[in-house]
Amino acid sequence: MKTILLTILTISWVLPSAGLAQESFDRLKQKFQQGQVLEAEMSHVFTDAYTGETMRSEGNIWLGENRYKIEVDDQVIVVEGDVSRVYNKGQNKVIISNYIPEDDDFAPSRFLAGDDHTYDIEEDDRSGPADIRLRLRSTDPFDVFTRVEIHLTDELIPVRVTATDQTDNQFTTEFYEAEFITPDEDTFAFPHPDDASLIDLRQ
Repeated sequence: MKTILLTILTISWVLPSAGLAQESFDRLKQKFQQGQVLEAEMSHVFTDAYTGETMRSEGNIWLGENRYKIEVDDQVIVVEGDVSRVYNKGQNKVIISNYIPEDDDFAPSRFLAGDDHTYDIEEDDRSGPADIRLRLRSTDPFDVFTRVEIHLTDELIPVRVTATDQTDNQFTTEFYEAEFITPDEDTFAFPHPDDASLIDLRQ
Protein backbone atom coordinates (compact mmCIF):
# COMPACT_ATOMS: atom_id res chain seq x y z
CA MET A 1 0.00 0.00 0.00
CA LYS A 2 1.24 3.50 -0.71
CA THR A 3 0.15 7.21 -0.89
CA ILE A 4 0.16 11.53 -1.59
CA LEU A 5 0.91 15.16 -3.50
CA LEU A 6 1.70 19.05 -3.51
CA THR A 7 2.04 22.39 -5.37
CA ILE A 8 3.56 25.86 -4.77
CA LEU A 9 1.62 28.97 -5.63
CA THR A 10 2.77 32.58 -5.51
CA ILE A 11 3.52 34.05 -2.09
CA SER A 12 0.58 36.43 -2.35
CA TRP A 13 -1.75 33.39 -2.65
CA VAL A 14 -0.03 31.01 -0.24
CA LEU A 15 0.31 33.28 2.76
CA PRO A 16 -3.34 34.29 3.18
CA SER A 17 -4.59 30.74 2.62
CA ALA A 18 -2.04 28.94 4.81
CA GLY A 19 -3.87 29.88 8.01
CA LEU A 20 -7.15 28.49 6.71
CA ALA A 21 -5.43 25.31 5.58
CA GLN A 22 -3.78 24.77 8.97
CA GLU A 23 -7.10 25.38 10.71
CA SER A 24 -8.88 22.80 8.53
CA PHE A 25 -6.10 20.27 9.05
CA ASP A 26 -6.03 20.85 12.82
CA ARG A 27 -9.79 20.34 13.03
CA LEU A 28 -9.48 17.10 11.07
CA LYS A 29 -6.76 15.73 13.32
CA GLN A 30 -8.75 16.77 16.39
CA LYS A 31 -11.45 14.30 15.38
CA PHE A 32 -8.91 11.47 15.58
CA GLN A 33 -7.44 12.80 18.82
CA GLN A 34 -10.92 12.71 20.34
CA GLY A 35 -11.11 8.99 19.59
CA GLN A 36 -13.23 9.05 16.44
CA VAL A 37 -12.52 6.55 13.66
CA LEU A 38 -12.93 7.07 9.93
CA GLU A 39 -14.87 4.15 8.43
CA ALA A 40 -15.05 3.89 4.64
CA GLU A 41 -14.86 1.82 1.52
CA MET A 42 -11.63 2.59 -0.26
CA SER A 43 -9.76 2.28 -3.54
CA HIS A 44 -5.96 2.43 -3.43
CA VAL A 45 -3.89 2.88 -6.60
CA PHE A 46 -0.11 2.83 -6.97
CA THR A 47 1.30 4.30 -10.20
CA ASP A 48 4.91 3.53 -11.13
CA ALA A 49 6.53 6.71 -12.45
CA TYR A 50 9.01 4.82 -14.65
CA THR A 51 6.78 2.23 -16.31
CA GLY A 52 3.40 3.91 -15.95
CA GLU A 53 1.98 0.65 -14.65
CA THR A 54 -0.66 0.74 -11.94
CA MET A 55 -1.66 -1.60 -9.13
CA ARG A 56 -5.10 -1.29 -7.57
CA SER A 57 -6.63 -2.71 -4.40
CA GLU A 58 -10.14 -2.18 -3.06
CA GLY A 59 -11.71 -2.91 0.28
CA ASN A 60 -12.69 -1.36 3.60
CA ILE A 61 -10.74 0.79 6.02
CA TRP A 62 -11.04 1.86 9.63
CA LEU A 63 -8.60 4.66 10.49
CA GLY A 64 -8.00 6.00 13.97
CA GLU A 65 -5.23 7.77 15.83
CA ASN A 66 -2.15 5.52 15.86
CA ARG A 67 -4.10 2.56 14.48
CA TYR A 68 -5.87 1.36 11.35
CA LYS A 69 -7.43 -1.73 9.82
CA ILE A 70 -7.70 -2.62 6.14
CA GLU A 71 -9.67 -5.51 4.67
CA VAL A 72 -9.11 -6.32 0.98
CA ASP A 73 -9.69 -9.50 -1.01
CA ASP A 74 -6.42 -11.20 -0.13
CA GLN A 75 -5.36 -9.54 3.12
CA VAL A 76 -6.39 -8.21 6.49
CA ILE A 77 -4.03 -5.64 8.01
CA VAL A 78 -4.35 -4.30 11.55
CA VAL A 79 -1.88 -1.78 12.94
CA GLU A 80 -2.17 -0.71 16.57
CA GLY A 81 0.52 1.22 18.37
CA ASP A 82 3.87 -0.41 17.65
CA VAL A 83 2.48 -3.75 16.40
CA SER A 84 1.48 -4.72 12.85
CA ARG A 85 -0.57 -7.84 12.09
CA VAL A 86 -1.13 -9.09 8.55
CA TYR A 87 -3.23 -12.08 7.52
CA ASN A 88 -2.49 -13.35 4.00
CA LYS A 89 -5.57 -15.31 2.97
CA GLY A 90 -4.03 -17.21 0.05
CA GLN A 91 -1.19 -18.54 2.22
CA ASN A 92 -3.35 -18.80 5.35
CA LYS A 93 -0.51 -17.08 7.19
CA VAL A 94 -0.37 -14.47 9.96
CA ILE A 95 2.69 -12.21 10.14
CA ILE A 96 3.28 -10.12 13.27
CA SER A 97 5.99 -7.48 13.25
CA ASN A 98 7.11 -4.26 14.89
CA TYR A 99 5.37 -1.26 13.35
CA ILE A 100 7.67 1.59 12.31
CA PRO A 101 5.65 4.61 11.14
CA GLU A 102 8.55 5.96 9.07
CA ASP A 103 8.50 2.78 7.00
CA ASP A 104 4.76 2.86 6.37
CA ASP A 105 4.10 3.66 2.71
CA PHE A 106 0.33 3.84 3.22
CA ALA A 107 -0.11 7.60 3.17
CA PRO A 108 -3.56 8.04 4.79
CA SER A 109 -2.27 6.46 7.99
CA ARG A 110 0.51 9.04 8.11
CA PHE A 111 -1.23 12.24 7.04
CA LEU A 112 -4.84 12.05 8.18
CA ALA A 113 -4.22 10.96 11.75
CA GLY A 114 -0.45 10.56 11.95
CA ASP A 115 2.67 12.67 12.35
CA ASP A 116 2.93 15.60 9.92
CA HIS A 117 5.64 17.67 11.63
CA THR A 118 8.00 17.65 8.64
CA TYR A 119 5.38 19.00 6.21
CA ASP A 120 4.28 22.56 5.50
CA ILE A 121 0.65 23.15 4.56
CA GLU A 122 0.62 25.56 1.66
CA GLU A 123 -2.96 26.25 0.72
CA ASP A 124 -6.63 25.70 1.36
CA ASP A 125 -8.14 25.77 -2.10
CA ARG A 126 -11.82 25.14 -2.75
CA SER A 127 -12.16 23.41 -6.09
CA GLY A 128 -15.88 22.84 -5.53
CA PRO A 129 -18.69 23.95 -3.21
CA ALA A 130 -17.95 21.13 -0.76
CA ASP A 131 -14.30 20.44 -1.46
CA ILE A 132 -11.36 21.59 0.67
CA ARG A 133 -7.99 20.82 -0.87
CA LEU A 134 -4.92 20.82 1.38
CA ARG A 135 -1.50 20.76 -0.24
CA LEU A 136 1.57 19.79 1.76
CA ARG A 137 5.28 19.87 0.93
CA SER A 138 7.99 17.99 2.80
CA THR A 139 10.66 20.00 4.63
CA ASP A 140 12.76 16.88 5.29
CA PRO A 141 14.93 15.54 2.42
CA PHE A 142 14.70 12.04 3.92
CA ASP A 143 10.89 11.85 3.91
CA VAL A 144 9.42 9.08 1.77
CA PHE A 145 6.78 11.43 0.37
CA THR A 146 7.71 14.83 -1.05
CA ARG A 147 4.26 16.16 -1.94
CA VAL A 148 0.82 15.49 -0.51
CA GLU A 149 -2.70 16.52 -1.45
CA ILE A 150 -5.75 15.88 0.76
CA HIS A 151 -9.34 16.49 -0.38
CA LEU A 152 -11.99 16.97 2.31
CA THR A 153 -15.68 17.80 2.34
CA ASP A 154 -16.86 20.81 4.30
CA GLU A 155 -17.69 18.35 7.10
CA LEU A 156 -13.99 17.36 7.12
CA ILE A 157 -14.66 13.91 5.67
CA PRO A 158 -11.63 12.75 3.65
CA VAL A 159 -12.45 12.07 -0.01
CA ARG A 160 -9.00 11.50 -1.48
CA VAL A 161 -5.35 11.41 -0.41
CA THR A 162 -2.68 11.54 -3.10
CA ALA A 163 1.05 11.19 -2.37
CA THR A 164 4.18 11.49 -4.50
CA ASP A 165 7.42 9.90 -3.33
CA GLN A 166 11.02 10.87 -4.02
CA THR A 167 11.07 8.95 -7.32
CA ASP A 168 7.72 10.45 -8.44
CA ASN A 169 5.73 7.27 -7.87
CA GLN A 170 2.17 8.21 -6.98
CA PHE A 171 -0.20 6.68 -4.45
CA THR A 172 -3.87 7.63 -4.48
CA THR A 173 -6.45 6.49 -1.94
CA GLU A 174 -10.11 7.40 -2.46
CA PHE A 175 -12.79 7.01 0.20
CA TYR A 176 -16.46 6.17 -0.42
CA GLU A 177 -19.42 6.18 1.98
CA ALA A 178 -17.01 7.59 4.56
CA GLU A 179 -18.07 8.66 8.03
CA PHE A 180 -16.58 9.19 11.47
CA ILE A 181 -17.77 6.66 14.03
CA THR A 182 -17.25 5.90 17.70
CA PRO A 183 -15.28 2.62 17.76
CA ASP A 184 -16.29 -0.42 19.79
CA GLU A 185 -14.27 -3.47 20.87
CA ASP A 186 -14.75 -5.14 17.48
CA THR A 187 -13.71 -2.22 15.28
CA PHE A 188 -10.02 -3.16 15.24
CA ALA A 189 -10.46 -6.89 15.75
CA PHE A 190 -8.07 -9.05 13.71
CA PRO A 191 -10.11 -11.80 12.01
CA HIS A 192 -8.14 -14.88 10.95
CA PRO A 193 -8.64 -18.66 11.07
CA ASP A 194 -7.38 -20.60 14.08
CA ASP A 195 -5.39 -22.89 11.80
CA ALA A 196 -3.40 -20.07 10.14
CA SER A 197 0.37 -20.47 10.46
CA LEU A 198 2.01 -17.78 12.59
CA ILE A 199 5.25 -15.92 11.91
CA ASP A 200 6.32 -13.47 14.64
CA LEU A 201 9.09 -11.14 13.48
CA ARG A 202 9.17 -8.94 16.59
CA GLN A 203 12.47 -8.55 18.39
